[in-house]
Amino acid sequence: MKARVYKSTGSHYSVKDEHGRFWNARIRGRFKIDKSIRATNPIAVGDWVNIIIENEDDGKAIINQIDKRKNYIIREAPQNRIKRHIVAANLDEAIVIATINNPRTSHGFIDRFLLTAEAYHLPASIIFNKADLITEEYIADWKILEDLYQKIGYSVFTIQATVKEDIDKIRQHLKGKTTLFSGHSGVGKSTIVNELFPNLNLKTLAISSTSGKGQHSTTFAEMFDLDDNSQIIDTPGVKEFGIIDIDRYELAHYFPEMKALLPECKFNNCLHVNEPECAVKDALEISVSILRYESYLNILDSLPQAEYL
Repeated sequence: MKARVYKSTGSHYSVKDEHGRFWNARIRGRFKIDKSIRATNPIAVGDWVNIIIENEDDGKAIINQIDKRKNYIIREAPQNRIKRHIVAANLDEAIVIATINNPRTSHGFIDRFLLTAEAYHLPASIIFNKADLITEEYIADWKILEDLYQKIGYSVFTIQATVKEDIDKIRQHLKGKTTLFSGHSGVGKSTIVNELFPNLNLKTLAISSTSGKGQHSTTFAEMFDLDDNSQIIDTPGVKEFGIIDIDRYELAHYFPEMKALLPECKFNNCLHVNEPECAVKDALEISVSILRYESYLNILDSLPQAEYL
């Protein structure tokens, strides 16, 4: 029987079959997976699988096959930087939830998320939540980021999660898609999901008064049905979005505004650092912002063998 994974706790999975029934499933024995990914989790939320009913009365099933993925998005495994963790699979969009204040989301975190989405050919958008906290001292910072990402071509929403009109706008944007929600702890992912699904009552936590940072409220990735054709995958808050399998000479390809300039660089292997006649450097503060270029350099420096001439 065909089913889709709605929640993964590492060893057990909540799956929904084609008739709309949920089953508590586990893996038994070996089945074919994509070994090239070398992920810590063989099955991810959003995967389509085949199940065998183990105990119908108790709602237990066994997963014996995983279908080929349309796509997936991965990051460094939280407990092992050399391994990969599949965040979710079979997505139509990825959205990073960010805040300008309490807590502050760095543009570097946003850029790492966006380039990962670009690398996996996944459309991405940005939601700036907690609009009520964008007071006078933060308006300029917010406007710079909003204009920056809109100019590149990303959809940007600034909302207050408890305002019905704002949530209705997000709900309309999510129609007909399976969408991943990600972001730091404390940015209001669970609050947004609660407003989209009033009956869920997901746990939310206040910002720590000592660190000013968010506290984890979502423990495992989980998918929810907005309607029959629209799903949201809520994920645990992350401190950093670790980059996986990006070659330093390909990094600029995942910054759309830089990618457009690459044919104009003198050297095919230009890293856009010290090379002469570099179109990216020539476009700084014109079509390439300093903020994005700084993110590019920071990420480049973090990649393996990132020493450059």
